[in-house]
Amino acid sequence: MTDPAASRPDTAAEHEHEHDDEAIAELGYKPELKRTLGNFHTFAAGISYISILTGTFQLFYFGVAHGGPAYWWSWPMVFLGQLMVALCFCELAARYPVAGSIYNWAKKLGGPHIGWLGGWMMLTASMVSLSAVALAYQVTLPQISSWFQFIGDGTGKSAAENAVLLGTVLIAFTTLVNAFGVKLMARINSAGVAIELIAAIVLVLLLAAHITRGPSTVTDTFGLGKGQSLGYFGAFLTASLASAYVMYGFDTASSLGEESKDPGRNAPRAILRALVASFLIGGLILLFALLAVPDLHAKQLSVDGLQYVVLSTLGATVGQIVLWCVVIAITVCDLAVHTAGIRLAFAMARDNNLPAASLLAKVSPRFQTPVLPAVIIGLVGIGILLINVNQPQIFSVITSIAIIMIYLAYLAVTLPMLVQRLRGNWTPAKGKFTLGKFGLPVNILAVLWGLAMSLNLAWPRAAVYNATGPQHWYLRWGAFLFIGVVAIGGFAYYWFVQRKKTGVLAMHAAVASDPGTPGDSGAPTP
Repeated sequence: MTDPAASRPDTAAEHEHEHDDEAIAELGYKPELKRTLGNFHTFAAGISYISILTGTFQLFYFGVAHGGPAYWWSWPMVFLGQLMVALCFCELAARYPVAGSIYNWAKKLGGPHIGWLGGWMMLTASMVSLSAVALAYQVTLPQISSWFQFIGDGTGKSAAENAVLLGTVLIAFTTLVNAFGVKLMARINSAGVAIELIAAIVLVLLLAAHITRGPSTVTDTFGLGKGQSLGYFGAFLTASLASAYVMYGFDTASSLGEESKDPGRNAPRAILRALVASFLIGGLILLFALLAVPDLHAKQLSVDGLQYVVLSTLGATVGQIVLWCVVIAITVCDLAVHTAGIRLAFAMARDNNLPAASLLAKVSPRFQTPVLPAVIIGLVGIGILLINVNQPQIFSVITSIAIIMIYLAYLAVTLPMLVQRLRGNWTPAKGKFTLGKFGLPVNILAVLWGLAMSLNLAWPRAAVYNATGPQHWYLRWGAFLFIGVVAIGGFAYYWFVQRKKTGVLAMHAAVASDPGTPGDSGAPTP
């Protein structure tokens, strides 16, 4: 793998800026989003989407409940699998630093039909993820103060109803921030990420200072899986959802490519730094939490999760400070998810691949951002919450579906990329990030990982999709049914309606004299 040093004279920097614009032109677009984001902004976009504190605090309870302390090993397992995907994305980010990266990459590698399906799955997943992340407020705010439990006592349906209320407030906030422009979003996001990173490191140190047991704790399975066909391995696969939920979204760093400075170099670095930092810091938080919690067998550990660990280990005052930092992390995470969804909708709309495309692809001259997608995605996210308002298992169901759709959207990139490699058609950007001879094996592993984990997450487990009775087959098979309807229904609409209209809108098309500009941006890489 190579990535030359970034120190270059101004003329070279200008040349790189021209290259990034040429990469956009190669896809058929003219540059029109203002390049204002620097190195930390792109890194912050990736790490805020992953959001160490959001994911670990939201689903730690789930991991312990279904896998015991030994579920911790799913953390490095998921990291290694996602690292293979991230490395493939790094090559693509260096070659095509473009808004709506997943959609444009899938289109360039697999053709317009694969591109549309990948983009549609990612767009839907972004809206579901927006709702899933917003639900994390319910896991944290009532732990800080009962004042935040506006509805009921926080059990059963009242917990779901209160979660929807808190989540709606958060999505309304992210909608307003994103509608007012990328600069405001970047400032809030960067500040939030800085607070989150500092808080996460401090939390690691505080938990380390309160360790009461040895590392052998992470081999304790609590006897889970006995009597099941796969034994503990089956329980472990279920618990792995808690880790799979955290380590995705690193592609957001590249999705802001048209608004970033020198994204061809900075985006690959941001992707890897965000993933590796999340793995190291998050892994230590989970490990030290298991080693420091006063009672490893306390019922609250598998109900309230890390919130219980923090409050019981560090005390009420310090614990509440940490939990407020978690609230900030959840906020910027949802902001990043919303931002990525907007760029994806904009990218598909300027190809006339969505209804009312000319309106969705319109960039506000005042705010320099697509405003209408921000509002629509926010409304859909709130709608998803309202539909599930009376479902006590809302957390695990929405979270699981969001993750699976992300994994499938990633497969719409890594699988066509593998086909292009096998045909000898893939050429990485010269002088930038490249996997070299490791490209093929890494790509193969990325595809195998995506297929295996998608199947694992979608498996019709009662623990995930029908946790509370009565049992219904349509809930157990909820992931297959929901994703099937989204994929088949969406593609049918594309094939019979939108496909005939596809083509870069005139107001977004690169001028004819631009080098490397194809007549149809949907063709695979030759």
